[in-house]
Amino acid sequence: MSAYHILIVEDDREIREGIEIYLKNQGYEVSQAADGVEGLERIRQEEIHLAIVDVMMPRMDGITMMMKVREMGRDFPVIMLSAKSEEVDKIMGLNMGADDYVTKPFTTMELLARVNSHLRRYGKFLEALEGREQSDKVYVIGGLELNEETVEVSVDGKPVKMTPLEFKILMLLMKNPGRVFSAEEIYERVWNEQAINTDTIMVHIRKIREKIEVNPREPKYLKVVWGVGYKIEKQ
Repeated sequence: MSAYHILIVEDDREIREGIEIYLKNQGYEVSQAADGVEGLERIRQEEIHLAIVDVMMPRMDGITMMMKVREMGRDFPVIMLSAKSEEVDKIMGLNMGADDYVTKPFTTMELLARVNSHLRRYGKFLEALEGREQSDKVYVIGGLELNEETVEVSVDGKPVKMTPLEFKILMLLMKNPGRVFSAEEIYERVWNEQAINTDTIMVHIRKIREKIEVNPREPKYLKVVWGVGYKIEKQ
């Protein structure tokens, strides 16, 4: 893998730039953001492998940003920074999905040690996931996972039971994230015959949504493009 890309989200410019200098000296690529809003925008635009996030920031604090990152299905390590040393803040950050917590003032060597440690583990995870996708034909979109060989589906690690037709429809969409399929095309690809009545597709889509979405009325994964068809949203 090329150099790991680290995002620093910190409203104190001196701290932000100081951390960047040390990380770049270690060979890492670095991006900066001054608050949680900017941080989320960076994450949407760039491939991030680790984020260092301050807790107290204007516009959007680190805890809120952390929650939104995990809601987006991004699983890279996050190290929280805070000037507070109270145990309750540390517990809150970890409960919201942070992987580690460093209290200000901290030494550069301590932060670098934490960064290196988390990236070693994350690198092994990415390698294992890549190998699994190649050998087992596993398709992962956020917390949604489909294994073509074992015919298994899970959401956030919890198994989901699918009928054979539901599985085939979901697999077609997950193999092509972001692409919109018309009901006719889904029918012809899954049933292998010309589409005459596609009402059954609507029924199957609704059932799939009920199984994979936390709130089927506001779907995170399986979206309708009105007048066109259906797609699995890229995460």
